[in-house]
Amino acid sequence: MSVMKYTVEVEESKPAVGDRPSAGPVYRSIFAKDGLLELPAGIESPWEFFSKSVEKNPKNQMLGSREIVDGKVGPYVWQTYQQAYDEAIEIGSAIRHSGVNPGDRCGIYGSNCPEWIIAMEACNSHGIQYVPLYDTLGANAVEFIINHAEISLAFVQEIKIQAVLKCLERCTPHLKTIVSFGKVTDEQKKEAEQVGVSCYSWKEYSSLGSQHCKELPVRKKSDICTIMYTSGTTGDPKGVILTNEVIMAEVLATDHMLFVTDKAVSEEDSYFSFLPLAHVFDQIMENYCIYKGASIGFWRGDVRYLMEDIQELKPTILCGVPRVFDRIYTGTLDKISSGGALQKRLFQFAYNYKLKNLEKGLKQDQASPFFDKLVFSKIKQVLGGRVRCLISGAAPLRRPVEEFLRVTCCGIVSQGYGLTESSAGCMSSVANVISMMGTVGIPIATIEVRLESVPEMGYDALSAVPRGEICLRGKTMFSGYHKRQDLMEDVLVDGWFHTGDIGEWLPNGAMKIFDRKKNIFKLSQGEYVAVENLESIFGQCPLITSIWVYGNSFESFLVAVVVPDRKALEDWAALNNEPGDFSLLCENPKARKYILDELNSTGQAHKFRGFETLKAIHLEPNPFDIERDLVTPTFKLKRTQLAAYYKDRVDQLYREGEGTKA
Repeated sequence: MSVMKYTVEVEESKPAVGDRPSAGPVYRSIFAKDGLLELPAGIESPWEFFSKSVEKNPKNQMLGSREIVDGKVGPYVWQTYQQAYDEAIEIGSAIRHSGVNPGDRCGIYGSNCPEWIIAMEACNSHGIQYVPLYDTLGANAVEFIINHAEISLAFVQEIKIQAVLKCLERCTPHLKTIVSFGKVTDEQKKEAEQVGVSCYSWKEYSSLGSQHCKELPVRKKSDICTIMYTSGTTGDPKGVILTNEVIMAEVLATDHMLFVTDKAVSEEDSYFSFLPLAHVFDQIMENYCIYKGASIGFWRGDVRYLMEDIQELKPTILCGVPRVFDRIYTGTLDKISSGGALQKRLFQFAYNYKLKNLEKGLKQDQASPFFDKLVFSKIKQVLGGRVRCLISGAAPLRRPVEEFLRVTCCGIVSQGYGLTESSAGCMSSVANVISMMGTVGIPIATIEVRLESVPEMGYDALSAVPRGEICLRGKTMFSGYHKRQDLMEDVLVDGWFHTGDIGEWLPNGAMKIFDRKKNIFKLSQGEYVAVENLESIFGQCPLITSIWVYGNSFESFLVAVVVPDRKALEDWAALNNEPGDFSLLCENPKARKYILDELNSTGQAHKFRGFETLKAIHLEPNPFDIERDLVTPTFKLKRTQLAAYYKDRVDQLYREGEGTKA
C-alpha cells in the first residue's frame, strides 16, 4: 500500500565538500508546495491583528481571570476586546510619557495574566520592543536581561516587585520606571525613589496615560517586535531578535495549518493560558487567538489548582507540555484500574475499537461517536468538556500518552517542534493522521527543512533511512542574537540554521526527533555515546519518571541518576515486604537493583550495545527542578549543573560500578 507523503522536495541533496558534511534534499509542506506563505500586503505589526479584532468584535470576551475574595476563588471575570484596547491605549500613552520611544525596550516580568497581554499590546501600539523577563530564572537572570537589553521600563507582577527592588541598584543605568501589574506599597515606592526609579501601581499608570494621550507612530514589519531571552542549558541567556514580520507570519502559518488540516480558531473559541508568556510558544498562540477574536482565560498561577481552573474555564484549545499530559494520562489510568472489572473491560474494548478505526484513517470525530458518548466523554470532562484541539510542545510526548489522548480526549491532538529562533513551531503533525504519532510532523508553511549528515555520530542524511541534524530556513526565522552576533557563526551556515537536534525523515514526510548533536561524549575505550537517545529509551521504562545518564572520557561505562515513579516503587515494596516511605525506598539497595535491572532490560529490548547499559544508579526521590537549577523552564536537563550537583553521588556510583565490573 502506497504511503501518502506530506512533503515535497524543492532542492536536491548535496554531497560532502571539504569539511562540510553532505546534506539531504530540501523539503517543504505539501500545503506550501508552490511557495512559502507570504504576509499579505498592508499589515505591518501585530498591533493591527489586535485593533482589527476590536473593530470586528468589540464586545467579545477577550481576557479572563478568576478573582480571589476573602480567600475564595470566584468564576472567570472578563474584559472585552474594546475594554482591553482602551486600557492598552492608555498604558501605551503612559509609556511614551515616561520618555520611552519607538525602538526602545520595555521588560515584562510575571506570570500570565491580562496585564501581561495589555502591556505587550501597549508596546506593540508604539513600536516599542517588549522583552519578557523570565519568571523562572530568578533575580540574577532578570538583572542580566535588564542590563543586557538596556530596559528602561519594566512591568512587574505585584509579588515580583521585591525581587526587582533587590537588584535595582545594579540596574539603574537603564531602568527608570517600574509599573506593577497591581498595587505598589509606599515603602516600595520609597525604596525605588532612593535610586532614582519611579514606581507606579497599574491604576496610577493607566490614569497617567489617559491624561497624556499620544498619537500612534508608523510601524514597519521589519521593526523588531520582541527580544526573547532563551534559558539555554549553559552560559548567559541569549536574546533572540524577532521582527513584526516574523511574529505575524508565524501566527498566519498556525492559522493556515489548522485551517487546511482541521478547523481554524474563531471568535467562538476559548484558550487556556498557563504556559509561560515569557516563552515564544504561548506568545504565538495568544497572538493567534487575538488575531481571530477568541477568548483567553488565565490560570491562577498555582499548579495545585491547574485542573480546577481548566474545568472552570472549559476551553476549546489547550496547549500543554508533556508533563501536564503525563499527569492526565496516569491520573485517568489510575481511576480506571481502581474501578470495577466491568468498567475496565468496557474501557479497554472501547479503546481498542476506536484505535483500530483511527488506524484505518477515520477522523477523530467519526472513529467511534457511540463510545465517545458512552465512555470517553468522562475523560473529556477532565479538561472541561469542550476541548477540540490539544497541542503539545517543548519536549517529545511519550507515544503511549499521545495514543491515549488521541483515542480518549474527543478532539484532535497535534505535536509540534520549534525553538525561540524559529519563533515557536517550525514543524507540526497533521490533524487526524495517525501515522504521524510519535513524530513532530511536517514543516509549517513558512519553513523549509533539510537534514545534514553527522559523520562522527554515524548519521547519514543521504542513506535509505535519512538521519542527521535538522536545519531550517524560511520566513519565520529570527534575525540574530542581541549584541551577540558572534554566536551566529556557530548556528547559521550558508543560510541554514543548525538546530543541534537529530531527526529522521519517515516515509510519510514526517520528522522524528531522537537525539541531540551536542550531547555526545566519548567513553575511555573510544566509543561515542549519544546520551539523549539513551535517555529517551530508558525513559520508556514504566518504573521511572526522569533519568539523567552520565559518562565521560575517563570512564569506560555509564551511570545514572533516576527519579522513580512513586506508585510503581511503592507497589514493588508492598509486594516484596520492603518497609519505609518513598525516600527510604530510594535508598534501599534492593530497590536500586530492581530498577537498574528493569532499565537495562528496556535497553536490551532496544538492542543497546554493552557500553550503553548502566552499571550503577542513584534513586532520587525529588524530581529534577528549576529551583535547584537542574532543568530549564521547558524541563530540558542542564547537564553541567546536574554533574556539579550530583558530583559526590556520581563518584560513589563509579566506585560501585568498578566493583561490579571487577
